Amino acid sequence: MSHSDTPSSWASGVSIFAGAALLTIGILQVLEGISAIAKDEIFAVTENYVFAFDLTAWGWIHLVVGLLSAATGGAILAGRTWAYMAGIGFAVASAVVNFAWLPYQPFWAVVIVAFDFWVIWALAKVLGSDDG
Repeated sequence: MSHSDTPSSWASGVSIFAGAALLTIGILQVLEGISAIAKDEIFAVTENYVFAFDLTAWGWIHLVVGLLSAATGGAILAGRTWAYMAGIGFAVASAVVNFAWLPYQPFWAVVIVAFDFWVIWALAKVLGSDDG
């Protein structure tokens, strides 16, 4: 492997990670959304929270963000160039949604936000590389 092959291989590996992580985030968001829509009484709700939405509304938000994130993650894995910028956008949207979701499911919200930051970092590295 020559020195010129290294960035391309590195960018390819990072983009595979980012696509797989975004696909995983999307699936987790979809599952959160479905569970919030189907059984909204299973979530712990805090009083006087700034983001006061009905859990069914949160479920639909998670479902839509999850489906879009999963589709974009699949497009990244398929090598679609448009998906890199879209992936950053959906990872940011997912992080914001899950930050607002903290009172309902703090553990899973923090896990998904952490994955979102990894995806943003990975896609930014790929876009910032000479070969990305």
